[in-house]
Amino acid sequence: MLKIKNYVKVESIEEAWQLNQKRTACVLGGMVWLKMGSRNVSTAIDLSGLGLDTIKETDDAFVIGCMTPLRDLELHEGLNCYTRGAMRESLRHIVGVQFRNCATAGGSIWGRYGFSDVLTMFLALDTCVELHHGGIIPLAEFVRMPKDRDILVNIIVKKTPMKTVYLSQRNTKTDFPVLTCAVSVTEDKVRAVYGARPARAMLLEDEKGILSGFSEMSEEERENVISAFAGYAAEHVPTAGNMRGSEEYRTLLVKVLTKRALKAAGGMKDED
Repeated sequence: MLKIKNYVKVESIEEAWQLNQKRTACVLGGMVWLKMGSRNVSTAIDLSGLGLDTIKETDDAFVIGCMTPLRDLELHEGLNCYTRGAMRESLRHIVGVQFRNCATAGGSIWGRYGFSDVLTMFLALDTCVELHHGGIIPLAEFVRMPKDRDILVNIIVKKTPMKTVYLSQRNTKTDFPVLTCAVSVTEDKVRAVYGARPARAMLLEDEKGILSGFSEMSEEERENVISAFAGYAAEHVPTAGNMRGSEEYRTLLVKVLTKRALKAAGGMKDED
């Protein structure tokens, strides 16, 4: 059972940060996961009055407030145009519309959950997070950081030209994913991200340069490097088993989803 002693609707991020320095305090997001746990909270911190529930589009970025519902991300025309529908695809399987109207972007990113479709999607983009005291840092760096008492204010997606594809495998339509995969292709590199391994999402670096020049290759050349990189991913993405799938099954999915995502990003037909 969740027990809350004090509730404060803060008037500034600094006030929220000060209150959150106590170990037993807690920042409220959409309350979709928090309420399912058993915890004693000395002070529940509500950010809903700070105007952080909007998506602001500028010439070079999308600035997403931490309290923005996942449903708003799913329906945002600018984000879906930029990601070629990948943003909507990454969100539409998450439980149901009512759930996505409550769950927040900030809560999903801050939690760094192993099953998070949201984290997988944003890692594939050129994303930074804005922390109240930590400043603006790349999401890939934030994911590796230990959790602390800072406040996540905004998620910033830079409009770097890229082609993005999001795929996931689920045993049932609205269940947690067995594996998630997001791929983005720019002029000079390819980003491949894997989540629900069942550990938190990870960005796989192409250290061997297998996909170098991918966007300029012929279709035959792409076929060869896609197969090579899929094998490389299967060898270098750590997986484990749980109730939704075995380690071997997830490793196979890494290979299959990598091929499908890269083919889609390269404008090729998937004949597998």
